Amino acid sequence: MHYQKAKYLLGAAKIDQLPPDEGIEVAFAGRSNAGKSSALNTLTQQKSLARTSKTPGRTQLINVFTLDDNARLIDLPGYGYAKVSESTKQMWQQELSRYLQERQCLRGLVLLMDMRHFLKETDQQMLSWAYDVGLPVHCLLSKSDKLKQGAKAKALAQCKKQLKELHPEATVQAFSSLKKQGLDQLLAKMDAWYSDPVESDPVESDPIETTPLESDSESDYAESPDTVSQSKSGTEE
Repeated sequence: MHYQKAKYLLGAAKIDQLPPDEGIEVAFAGRSNAGKSSALNTLTQQKSLARTSKTPGRTQLINVFTLDDNARLIDLPGYGYAKVSESTKQMWQQELSRYLQERQCLRGLVLLMDMRHFLKETDQQMLSWAYDVGLPVHCLLSKSDKLKQGAKAKALAQCKKQLKELHPEATVQAFSSLKKQGLDQLLAKMDAWYSDPVESDPVESDPIETTPLESDSESDYAESPDTVSQSKSGTEE
């Protein structure tokens, strides 16, 4: 797949505004400050494909990028930022659950988590939703360059252990957009998803129960309470 050819198509506030449910989609999700935009820019070799904003909670859109006539890359709004209205949280919760339940062309979810702060409550909720509908998940423990080798190995092992209880089929790797570490592994996983044959008669899943999930635009990158402060120089967005 030629990810460097990714082009912005549209931003959808609701699932009904997305392109027709056909072809193959792979979605990126994660908490604010998890490094999702930087990962997308590294993947596509485009510095500003996924742009950042200084205003937390300003954008609440599902951003759609085309790779070719049959493949799309989906950038889901970041979650975990508390300073958004309750109505906004509920609206996004509903749209996110609908996307995971109803989008038949969705082949996989890439879940970004800061390697120093992984599997927060909202991350676990995402994994639960994905598991309930049989959606494959590949976790990226981002900003791995911030940890020494020993701490990195320990975090990766701990995350793998916890994932066995949350989503046994989920895979996980260390990743650094800044150093481009782990990019080949991510590319291999995504290539496999995009090469999956399109199912002509998908099986409908039972509706899943949802619990409130705080949301904001991941591209804002305001510090969340449980995120370690870091300087602007040499950091991943």
